Amino acid sequence: MTTYTILGANGNIAQEVSKALAQPKTIIRQFSRNPKKVNDSNELFPGNLLNAAEVSKAVKGSEVVFLLAGIQYNKKIWKRDWPIIMRNALDACITHGAKLVFFDNMYAFDPNEVSHLTEESTMAPQSEKGKVRKEILDMLWKDVKAGKLTALVARAADFYGPGASNSFLNELVIDKIKAGKSPQWLYAGDKKHSFTYIPDAGKATAFLAQQEDSWNQSWHLPTDPAYPSGQEVTAILNKKLGKNLKLQVLPAFAVSLLGLFIAPLREIKELRYQTDSDYCFDSSKIEKVYGLKPTPIEVGLASCL
Repeated sequence: MTTYTILGANGNIAQEVSKALAQPKTIIRQFSRNPKKVNDSNELFPGNLLNAAEVSKAVKGSEVVFLLAGIQYNKKIWKRDWPIIMRNALDACITHGAKLVFFDNMYAFDPNEVSHLTEESTMAPQSEKGKVRKEILDMLWKDVKAGKLTALVARAADFYGPGASNSFLNELVIDKIKAGKSPQWLYAGDKKHSFTYIPDAGKATAFLAQQEDSWNQSWHLPTDPAYPSGQEVTAILNKKLGKNLKLQVLPAFAVSLLGLFIAPLREIKELRYQTDSDYCFDSSKIEKVYGLKPTPIEVGLASCL
């Protein structure tokens, strides 16, 4: 039997990873404040990622641990909680001899390199959230380099998929068009932008955890290189639904003004560079090494309808 523990159960990626790991000789532990079963055989471990003892209890006896947590989108909370969450996960894995898979985003990269991001791109964040991500990545790689830990980082671009939560593509574009409302975008609707399909991300993350040669390195998860702009996504969805809705683009002054009243817009301001310039995520490494291919954006969008 192989035991996997998912720290941060219930989220978009956690559900897909759980589905992909489900096999007759596997045990999957779901750890979160209110964990739910994805597969009938899952073990539920209610707990708090900020509590070291509870994390350690869930990790004990695991071969591989997945840190797939998402926390409230607030830079003050990120600064306060993410280093504790990472430290608890690292210590638990080191104590119990488990490997760690960390699901990461793009925030830690240098904004000047977002037009072509690979695993080798420079980590030089300028945003507060990006600095937090780099801090916890540095914690992980420090323990790996010290020989205390075996780990890998699985990284995705902005994600989307059927029924996705906390996906700006779903919430601002797909769901609005389905409801007959004008889709929305921030800063610039004509810039290229990468999107990772959630089922692809989950399957590839689970796959990487089951390989012998994937460890102690970073992997960009399969992402369609079409890099569609907001306008192009809108055109694809309009065509599929027989609609003619126009993309509404919120300029910088509007984002700043609305940010006074809408917390997510206030938080996203420091990441403006991700939508007002071309933002292209290169996953060719995993495609070449393992042959994992991304779902084409048109196919993925159709599944969301």
